[in-house]
Order: sequence, then C-alpha cells, then structure tokens
Amino acid sequence: MIKTENLKLNNTNKKILDDYQYELKMVKHKEENTTINSYAEDIYKYLEYIESKHINNALNIKYENILDYLKYLDNNNYEISSIARKITSIKSFHKYLSETNNIEDVSLKINIPKFYRKLPNILTIEEVDNLLDINLKSPFDYRNKAMLELMYSSGLRVSELINLKLSDIDLDNNYVRCFGKGNKERIVPIGEVAIEYLKIYINEYRDSMKKGYYTENIFLNNHGKNITRQGFFLIIKQIAKEKDINKNITPHMLRHSFATHLLNNGADLRTIQEMLGHANLSTTQVYTNVSTDILKENYELYKRRD
Repeated sequence: MIKTENLKLNNTNKKILDDYQYELKMVKHKEENTTINSYAEDIYKYLEYIESKHINNALNIKYENILDYLKYLDNNNYEISSIARKITSIKSFHKYLSETNNIEDVSLKINIPKFYRKLPNILTIEEVDNLLDINLKSPFDYRNKAMLELMYSSGLRVSELINLKLSDIDLDNNYVRCFGKGNKERIVPIGEVAIEYLKIYINEYRDSMKKGYYTENIFLNNHGKNITRQGFFLIIKQIAKEKDINKNITPHMLRHSFATHLLNNGADLRTIQEMLGHANLSTTQVYTNVSTDILKENYELYKRRD
C-alpha cells in the first residue's frame, strides 16, 4: 500500500484513497505489492489531475471529468496499454465509491474497447524498410526479399506463406490466394514491390534451387525442398541481426506491423479483418494498434452516448 501523507492531494481525497486501499487489501484480498500498489498509483495520479481541475472531492467527479482525463492521457502520448490499465483502475475505484457512498457510478459508460488490449510488439515503418533493404547477391537473397515483401505486403501468416504454390499467385492481377485457419480460403492483394521481386525470384532463380526435384511450392530451401517455419524464423532473425534491429523479432511481427500500419494510415478495421482472414472483428481489434485519431473518435463516441 502506498502512504498518502506526502502525496499532493487534499486531506479529503487522501482519506478516500486510504480507505480504498484498505478495501482492496482487507475486503477484495488483493496482493499488496502488485494490484493494490498499481491501482493506488493510478488513482493517485487520477485524483491529482482531478484536483487540478478544481474538483476537491472524489465523490463529486462527473462522467465528463473522466473523459477529460482520458483525453489528457492521450494528448500526453501514454501507451494504449497504459491507458487501458488506468481505465480499469478508474472503473474499480468508482464502483467502490458508488457502493460505499450510495452514489451513482459515473464510470459505467466508460468501456475498454477490445482494441485497447496489450498487443505484441511491432516494427516501425523505418524498421520494416531497413529489414526489407536486403543486399541482393544470391538466389537466396532474392528468395528472402520476395518472402518478406510478400508477407509485409499482404499480411500473411507464416504457415500461409511457406505453403504457397505457384498456382496460388497471380502476378498479372496482383493477388495471392491463401488458406488460413480451418483451411478457409481468402484472396489478398499484393503490393507492387512484392510483385516485382516475386517475378524476379520465380522467373530467374527458383528453378535453379529445385535441385532436380519437382515441386509446386514457391519458396524453397537450400536442399530444393519446401522451406519450413523454423527455416523462415532463422532467416528473419539473421537479417534483423545484420540490420541491427534490436527487437526480439518474429515472423508474426510482420503481420502485426502490416495491420497496424494500414490502420494508422486510414484503413478501416473491416477491410483489415478481411485481409488478415479473421473470423471475428474483435480478433482484428486485438491484433492491431489504434492511432491517436481513432482514440479521439472513440472519446467522441462516448460523448454522443452520454
């Protein structure tokens, strides 16, 4: 539990925060060094902001004051996952105030959108550009370039990428047919750069990599066989190391980055959902970041519901 005597709060709110911490410890049975401290720290910062707006008693907080605080967090570039945690803390606090003081829970209309959930790490656009800037010397370099460009261009899963057949790609009409979870087929557009390097790899280098084997698989390893998930994982790790990209990079990060960059540049979630092959929109919301503009639209939505 945090000690309130030295906090920059008035005595009324210090008392409320002390009582709330006691509730968490003795009634809710939260673990002191984790949940209690986390909730209390969030609520302290929340009350500090509220007092700066000349609201001197937490019992007088209104719905609009919570919205203002969320806008403040957004304007100060707090991470989405951090905002989500603070919303959870605020809702717990106002539920407590409502139950113990017989007042309205003004946080009920504040929902945590599913796309606020903590997301896997992604690559920045600059990091993607760096990763894809491969020095092309060998057939394997052209293969790697084609694979990475295609994966980032179309948001494919690793399993979808490594199992592609020649008949799955239409280089003239710029689309790829892939089979996702449950063997569900979908058609996804391919970017022009990916098309360019796919043509070079397939037309100029792929045949020499077959080692005499007959295969319809597009991406082959150094034995002339279909490249594996493990093989692709090692390839992207090695390229990232050579490029000094200091992240624990995985193949799936390209898919996450693809979706996030689309969303942050104006694509709608429904379109991204179709491209990723998600059965439910909520899955797409979990696997994509949300731009500041979309956060602001969400706040405006809360206002309209009021």
